[in-house]
Amino acid sequence: MHLTSSPIDWYAARAGGIVAYVLLTTAVLLGLTMASRRRLAFWPRVALEDVHRYAGLLTGTFIAIHVVTIAIDSYLPFSLTSLVVPFVAAYRALWTGLGIVAAELLIALAVTNRLRAKRISQRAWRRAHYLNFVVWAAATVHGLGSGTDRSTPWLLAIEAVAVGAVVAVTGWRVLRGRVRRPRLAVAAPLGLGLGAAAAAVAFATGPERFHPKPWNAQRFSERLVGEIQRQSGRTRGLVSMTGTATGAQRALVRADLLIAPRRLLSTAFQMEYLPSALLCRGNVTHVDSDGLGFQAHCRTRRGPTLGVTARWQDGQGSTLVGAMISVRPIR
Repeated sequence: MHLTSSPIDWYAARAGGIVAYVLLTTAVLLGLTMASRRRLAFWPRVALEDVHRYAGLLTGTFIAIHVVTIAIDSYLPFSLTSLVVPFVAAYRALWTGLGIVAAELLIALAVTNRLRAKRISQRAWRRAHYLNFVVWAAATVHGLGSGTDRSTPWLLAIEAVAVGAVVAVTGWRVLRGRVRRPRLAVAAPLGLGLGAAAAAVAFATGPERFHPKPWNAQRFSERLVGEIQRQSGRTRGLVSMTGTATGAQRALVRADLLIAPRRLLSTAFQMEYLPSALLCRGNVTHVDSDGLGFQAHCRTRRGPTLGVTARWQDGQGSTLVGAMISVRPIR
């Protein structure tokens, strides 16, 4: 399913998830406001219901963008199964699984909304609607525990405001009419909201803080997974090697050799860093005598010339066996 390594796709995946979470929080807050049955000045209830409904529809749309762009991105290690089945993904299984649970519960709630008028009683629909809190809570923890932006100040501000607002309005909704002191009825929900916001920030900046990997490293040595294709003619042949470096520094590697008996006619080498899609282009400079490795030089824009060494074992078929790739700057 991995179709692209474009940074645009990576940004779209992150933006889709964040916008979906903001819309989901808005829908939950509007739902709490409508549940209070309190009239708002300059805001008719029918308008509130329409905004609540459209916020839910837009949430589903941006969740779809989030999932689809993750599915086609070559950097993210997600298969179709890991995008559908909770808690089986290779990347942060618990936090990713909570996001999948939230999305699938949201789909179930959308179905109950469609069946509300004809097949589901008002009482049953109302009880099922409380699952929106579960959806929002799972989405919140998913956002705090996964993603490369989870510890950035701007996303922490969004999460803190969302958590604080939902907890405060929920507290106000529960305590309204039960607390006789007006000041306490306001101060208690506000205190709950501030405490929840502080807890969310502490969670994301504590043990679950994002620790970035050394992307676009000038020097690294990683495993290489890929294959070799050979096409032979009478006087010349074409050898192409494609692979993916799968360690801390992810990269796509391709080497093409146009060969004649006992000499190279032309070569091309390209290494694409993930997820930034930074390209390092150059040529193969040497092929090992046993045909099980090569050396290449490449250069990125405004970067140093890099020496690349690839080596693998002799194996049957086109699959690279026990392959390694090393990159170092050339002075």
